[in-house]
Parts: sequence; C-alpha cells; structure tokens
Amino acid sequence: MPKRGIILGGNRVAGTMSTVIWFLTGNEGKLAEATHHLAPLDFEVRQLRLPEGTIVEPQLDTLEEVAAAKIEQAKHYLPEGETHIMVEDAGLFVKPLDGFPGVYSSYAFQTIGFQGLLRLLSHLQSEDPVQAASLRSASFQAVVALWDGEKIIFGSGTCPGAISVDPSGDEGFGFDPIFVPLDLDDLGHPLPPGVYGVTSTHGATFGSVPLETKQMFSHRRRALDSLVAEISSQNQDS
Repeated sequence: MPKRGIILGGNRVAGTMSTVIWFLTGNEGKLAEATHHLAPLDFEVRQLRLPEGTIVEPQLDTLEEVAAAKIEQAKHYLPEGETHIMVEDAGLFVKPLDGFPGVYSSYAFQTIGFQGLLRLLSHLQSEDPVQAASLRSASFQAVVALWDGEKIIFGSGTCPGAISVDPSGDEGFGFDPIFVPLDLDDLGHPLPPGVYGVTSTHGATFGSVPLETKQMFSHRRRALDSLVAEISSQNQDS
C-alpha cells in the first residue's frame, strides 16, 4: 500500500497487461503527454504525486544528475511490488551566461525572475536580428529518466532559440515571456537564426503564442520521443 499522503492516479490501458510506470509529477498535462508517448510500447503511466517537500531538490551540475537523484528519493514511495518510476527535469540554458540558470532555473525564476535575467543580458543587443539572436542564444532543455527496476534510461530534448530584449505575452509559465524559439523545417528540426521555416512563432515569445503552437517546439515532447527511441532500441538488443 502507498504511504500516507501520497496521491496515486492514472488510467489503465484497456485490454492490456501493461507494465505500470509511476510518473512523479503534479502536472496533469505532463501525465497525459507521457501516457500518449508510452502507451504504444505497452506501458501504463500512472501519477505519483508526493506531498510538497518530500523530494529535496538536488544541487547538482546536470539535468541527468538531478533526475537520477530524484529517482533515488522517489523509489521509496513506489507502491508495493512496483518497479518502474519516471521523473522529468528541465531548465533554461543561456549561452552567454555559461548555461545559467540551467539546473537552477526554478530557483532563479523565484528569486530574480525573467526581469533579472534580462538585466544580466542588457549589454548584449544588436539592431541586426540575426546577430541579436546569436548574442542572446539560449535553449530550453529537458531530461526524462525512467528507472526500470535495474537501471535508469534517459531521454533528452532541446528547444533552441534566443532571449528577447523585452518580455511579451501572458501565456505559458516561467521564462516563456522572454524566449523566442528558432524556426523548424518540415521535419521539425531547428534552423539557424534568420532562416524561416514551415513552423514559426514569427519572432514571438512562447508567452505570446497558444499552447498548441508551443507544443510544436516542446523540449519535453522531444525528451519523451528520445526516451521511447532508447527503450525501443534496448528492447531490440535484448
């Protein structure tokens, strides 16, 4: 039985004997997205939501290390007899700031916010939009980590872009109002700054576009795609 205070949820994939993956998240949208990606591999994704403060935020150097440390903590809260647990971690990595805020993105947003980040980049501006995008290059990065009872399998995804000069929009959350993604080609691959693609926000920030548009660029979706590919590869090798 799960420990007191732990909320378990999710829907079983009808007509299957699916392996259950317990996804440590309080976000219903992330749960639905993970279910969509993993159901074709015969996984049933269920929600493992722990009381606030149960998982201590690790102070480590990479998203992979942070995700692995969270898995080690969360293993103790798996329902009896269950073996699979998944966590996701993400951050904004700004190239001219040597990757800051990166793994500290949540703390940075809570303390200095996106206005503080803009101040750190205030000396990097150009009238040339291509040069400005290069000067203020950044990327949203995500890692999904799955413990399968024996080892951790990682998937990673990146959404490259640049930090805008001014914030714009009320959509999304976190640093979305100051992040402009690079355009994508017809295969969904990012293009160099200044090159127009078939998928574009036309210079708008993530904070200024609908969720449906933002999802086309999603680093979290790419991380799940990467995880699915890695699981499939390992299954073929076994």
